[in-house]
Amino acid sequence: MKKQMEIYRKTFAVLCCAIAISACTNEKNLFIAENINFATGQTKHMLQTTGDPTGKNYPRTMNGNNRLATTGKYDWTPGFFPGSLWYLYELTGDTLWRHEAEKWTHSLEQLKTFTEHHDLGFMMYCSYGNALRLAPKPEYTTILIQCAESLSSRYNEKTKTIKSWNYRKAWNDTTEWFYPVIVDNMMNLEMLLAASKLSGNTKYRNIAIQHANTTLKNHIREDYSTYHVVNFDTITGEALNKATCQGFSDNSTWSRGQAWMIYGYTMMYRETNDPVYLDTAVRLADFYLKHLPGDLIPLWDFNVGQPGYVPEKNSYATQFQEKLRDASAAAIVCSALFELQAYAPDRSYRDYAVKMLRSLASPDYRAPLGENANFILMHSVGSIAHKTEIDKPLVYADYYFLEALSRYKNTK
Repeated sequence: MKKQMEIYRKTFAVLCCAIAISACTNEKNLFIAENINFATGQTKHMLQTTGDPTGKNYPRTMNGNNRLATTGKYDWTPGFFPGSLWYLYELTGDTLWRHEAEKWTHSLEQLKTFTEHHDLGFMMYCSYGNALRLAPKPEYTTILIQCAESLSSRYNEKTKTIKSWNYRKAWNDTTEWFYPVIVDNMMNLEMLLAASKLSGNTKYRNIAIQHANTTLKNHIREDYSTYHVVNFDTITGEALNKATCQGFSDNSTWSRGQAWMIYGYTMMYRETNDPVYLDTAVRLADFYLKHLPGDLIPLWDFNVGQPGYVPEKNSYATQFQEKLRDASAAAIVCSALFELQAYAPDRSYRDYAVKMLRSLASPDYRAPLGENANFILMHSVGSIAHKTEIDKPLVYADYYFLEALSRYKNTK
């Protein structure tokens, strides 16, 4: 009798577990379907506003009149809208989105020889990289290899980095940056690694690894917070100064900068299997997670308004102390954590990713249909230091939200 009861107990436990798993799966599928439905509806409105690509009408943000603000192809953001269209194609299988994605992607082909700043990875891998992945054509391979060659022209053997920006001055209008490298640059390395595999040319892979190693050495503090900008001496290769350009202060941690680094080193581990990169991604992510508010959407800078973090020549930033969140940083990290959870021993990263995604999809951050200039997410911050895109939607926030949604759909 006891043996029979034990069998019943175990059978009941298995049935309860199966029911719970089924309920969770159904709830997940409903969540994903609802967000896909919203994103497709919102993006159809966006396409009605933009019309066909002209080289000057890539969605970027919302202006002061709550209307769509677009940008030209030579900005750093034009690849995100085509990339979002590719994710909608992946999420729906609807050829409408493939057609639109191809049209907007092809409009960027001229950029394959562009060398004026480091953002070619954002511009061309978010567009052509996704095109190659989802609807491959031989010309996409050729274009991406040419893009890698163009980006590699900004690599300096002495500094072992890719130069981010051309000459500019720091906030104080005195410090000159002749060779600035920013944390965002980690996101452009994926295109180099892909081009190396596509072409068989190890040069691109070696440049990506050298850049990642130099960034690891110079941009990361002991507690695994990060500097936004490091200015290098091209004669000695040494770091001359470490600062910010979009954060609260030179010694603070700009939340989107931390996000780029988490994503970048997670990707570097995927492509190289170097455990140093995985350890770095984990430590960067742990710092980020420890400094989040309850809804898991970060302040635009983790140290804004705190003692010891004083903005240089940027009193404008003090108006925003602890008020503004940055949904774009959250979307980037959310997507990164869905990947990191597959590599890291701590499986809680998946739980954080799901909670972040659901927070972003809540009415607090996801726009009502037909509003927000037809962007998906509200409440991002471009650059308070430059008084631009403050508490606005941003095209790259939508891109990484859709990428995170796709990764969630493909995660068990």
